[in-house]
Amino acid sequence: MKEEIVSRWIKKAHEDLRSAEYLIEMPEPPTGVICFHCQQAVKKYLKAYLTYLDVRAPKTHDLAALFELCLEKDQDLKFLNLEGISALSFYAVSVRYPDELYIPLEEEAKEAYNIAKEVKEFILQKISPRNT
Repeated sequence: MKEEIVSRWIKKAHEDLRSAEYLIEMPEPPTGVICFHCQQAVKKYLKAYLTYLDVRAPKTHDLAALFELCLEKDQDLKFLNLEGISALSFYAVSVRYPDELYIPLEEEAKEAYNIAKEVKEFILQKISPRNT
């Protein structure tokens, strides 16, 4: 059962990352949407890993909090870019609503995508190959 839940988190994370990858190649890419999908992908990869570690993942957009929970169980995560991962939390809400209209630059979207890819690769190395 746990393996099935981990697999579902991974599949959903892959969807977000593939969406970001597709959108980033567009002329005048929708950078806010790309950053949002990258944030979502990282959140889902971290939640997959927490599930894999038998830790109940809380409902939160705070990637630093999720990262810290993972780090408590696996110090290898210290090699990931915590600052970059934490910064992605901003894109969970701020780029989705007009209240605080913020449009990320293309460079920001590319950096968000690179961070998400790095988290994906790291987490997939940690989790059984049949879940990738």
